[in-house]
Amino acid sequence: MIFPRRRFLGSSLIVLGSTLTDALATPLSKWKNPLVVQAAASQPASFPVQFFDVAQQAGLNIPNVWGGIDRKRVIIETKGSGLAFFDYDHDGWLDIYLSNGNRLDAHWPAGKEPISHLYKNNRDGTFTDVTEKSGLGRTGWQTGVCVGDFDNDGWDDLFCCFWGHNILFHNNGNGTFTDVTHKAGLSQENVRWGTGCTFLDYDRDGHLDLFVCNFVKLDPDKIPSANDMSFCQWKGVPTMCGPRGLPGDTNILYHNNGNGTFTDVSEKAGILKPGPRYSITATSYDFDNDGWPDIYVAVDSEPSILFQNNHDGTFTDVAVMAGCAYNEDGHEQAGMGLAVADYDCDGWFDIFKTNFADDTCDLYHNNGDGTFSDLSFSSGVGINNNYVAWGCGFIDYDNDGWPDIVQINGHVYPEIDNYNFGETFKNPRLVYRNLGNGRFKDVSAEMGPGISARFSSRGAAFGDYDNDGGMDVLILNMNDLPSLLHNVGGNKQNWIKIKLLGSRCNRTAIGARVRVTAGTHTQMDEVHGGTSVMSQSDLRLHFGLGKVETVDLIEVKWPTTQKIEQFKQVKANQILTIREGEGIVAAFKPRSA
Repeated sequence: MIFPRRRFLGSSLIVLGSTLTDALATPLSKWKNPLVVQAAASQPASFPVQFFDVAQQAGLNIPNVWGGIDRKRVIIETKGSGLAFFDYDHDGWLDIYLSNGNRLDAHWPAGKEPISHLYKNNRDGTFTDVTEKSGLGRTGWQTGVCVGDFDNDGWDDLFCCFWGHNILFHNNGNGTFTDVTHKAGLSQENVRWGTGCTFLDYDRDGHLDLFVCNFVKLDPDKIPSANDMSFCQWKGVPTMCGPRGLPGDTNILYHNNGNGTFTDVSEKAGILKPGPRYSITATSYDFDNDGWPDIYVAVDSEPSILFQNNHDGTFTDVAVMAGCAYNEDGHEQAGMGLAVADYDCDGWFDIFKTNFADDTCDLYHNNGDGTFSDLSFSSGVGINNNYVAWGCGFIDYDNDGWPDIVQINGHVYPEIDNYNFGETFKNPRLVYRNLGNGRFKDVSAEMGPGISARFSSRGAAFGDYDNDGGMDVLILNMNDLPSLLHNVGGNKQNWIKIKLLGSRCNRTAIGARVRVTAGTHTQMDEVHGGTSVMSQSDLRLHFGLGKVETVDLIEVKWPTTQKIEQFKQVKANQILTIREGEGIVAAFKPRSA
């Protein structure tokens, strides 16, 4: 069946639901968020989907702190950080983790230091700050975050990258987390700048391993004072220096020993062979469909990396041969963020990579023969080059069965606002609509105030925080409040959402592949960490279905055993929980208003 684009008239009411018995017993009146209903009522009739920023109304009212506001004197001040959508308490509702930074030479009053924050989803469109109880509040330059149940106890844990020393937080299952970094063997003596990270089971032994990106070697004891600065130039304007000219660092692969500890196997596994790189974001998918997870790394100012899994505990960087290390002209780019999807539904995962201003983002099409083609211009996503692009995601915002692209932007030099470069420090977001024929259309101007709003943004996470069937966006804005973009109208078409639980494979089911077939149209996705920029999105897999009310076939391929489970004639507009070997153990359909 072909999934045509549709346009809708009128407004959309938000419907909330739950996967737990107590949530199902919640009075319907508590489920209606009047702020979202008001936004829906104001939706222009001419466009099917609008995004509205409801962060402050939802209770996300703590601003990000990251370096200087009007000037950046060191590269750490420009990088920013990621964030996470994840269900830390397993109640079926996405919670929010917001990283935070610091300022150079800052001396904060006791109790006033900027810290990371954990927000619990109240199931009514609002969140409660539970940081103090959780034990996650830390001060420091935290950059990346990824989620995975490293000890298979049934609770997803949190790994946080820092400029300094990374932290592994164990989820205790009672709303609290414990720092187990040293106990797990993940401590590093030297200061390193960890950026993106991703959990994966690279040897398919049922235990999650960990890949960590490192950016540049930056000694905090050698940061020049504000009165002792040497500047570089960008378009003739004095700016901070880097990354070019600064020493790059190497990435790390940790093998999970299955007993709560990890071993650094970077050299043995071939991770060190590419040498030092300015790595920012990593993610793991099976790009060559051989049943083994590979790793792609977005690298700043140098060739990006594609580690092909050799099935023997080692990897080979094949990015140059595969055609995804450079752009189509063979040039290095300032790679920042990553999004992966089978955007043309041909059965192979493609890659979208964000880059610096005066360059285009890349759309690498997987040719199915071990190579990729950069189709940025022919696909229509190469028309914007005046933004520094960071977070990004493939999300089917209108549930028509074709993954669209959301791109988050923000310049690194506040000083440019003083010049007439045609570029600004704060930028709008971009949305590219998948036309279903291999091409995309920039529809940003049609997508509402949440997309047109201007910030210098960095990390972004994607997920359905209110379980209404529309994909939402969480964004970290540098030195500003976060954005929570609620999707209004996206659930007018049908959808299916799938939560996977491993038994023989890792409990988070990272690496599990799902194929959804409706008529002749088949989509696929894999449970994954990383992506966007240094961020973690919803671990549940979401598929738009257009007009289709019944899915003909759902196939789940579990990563450890490679066994496939099938589920036929499944009704649309449900959140399914599937446990390996047991089938569908829960099915929830959001209530009608």
